[in-house]
Amino acid sequence: MSSPATESAIADPGPLGLAGFAATTFVLSSFNAHLIDASLEAVVLPLALFYGGLVQLLAGMWEFRKGNTFGATAFGSYGAFWLSYAGYAKFVAGSLPADTAHQATGLFLLIWAVFTVYMTVAALRTNGALLAVFVALSATFVVLTIAEFAESTGTTKVGGWLGLVTAVLAWYASFAVVTNSTWKRGLLPLFPAGGGRGGPVGGAH
Repeated sequence: MSSPATESAIADPGPLGLAGFAATTFVLSSFNAHLIDASLEAVVLPLALFYGGLVQLLAGMWEFRKGNTFGATAFGSYGAFWLSYAGYAKFVAGSLPADTAHQATGLFLLIWAVFTVYMTVAALRTNGALLAVFVALSATFVVLTIAEFAESTGTTKVGGWLGLVTAVLAWYASFAVVTNSTWKRGLLPLFPAGGGRGGPVGGAH
């Protein structure tokens, strides 16, 4: 059994998970928004494997250790998203039939849209900063799913810009939590639900 001292020594993994998510989302969304030449898109894969994938997965396991069901589910799942995205992009997408590959990608995105929408409902009880991330991410997944099924590059571009907004919001949430924790006071607002201290990710549990 863990002692109270051991419990208190466990740092909040939220800022780390959010930072990994934000960075990888920002890079991929830069390509989806057509801001960067698509021939360079392979740069996403190392980030998807290690920062967005492995680091987020570890953050999710640490959230389990802290007894935070929401954080564990979110970081564990999105860590797995980035790992599976890297595997799909590297080993699967190129071997799919050209005329139907978009359907497979659309289906892949659709399941994450569903997951993100119901996690957004749960996020209503966390804090405003985190809720904003989930609202923007839900919109991103929904738009990208539609773009794939419709084979619409214009809609993909919209999804890319939504992804960039999501990344900035996630960076802010990470920045606020790590800064407030380091300074031992609330320098940056998280807009807690119900007047609490911050919610299950990046705040009181």
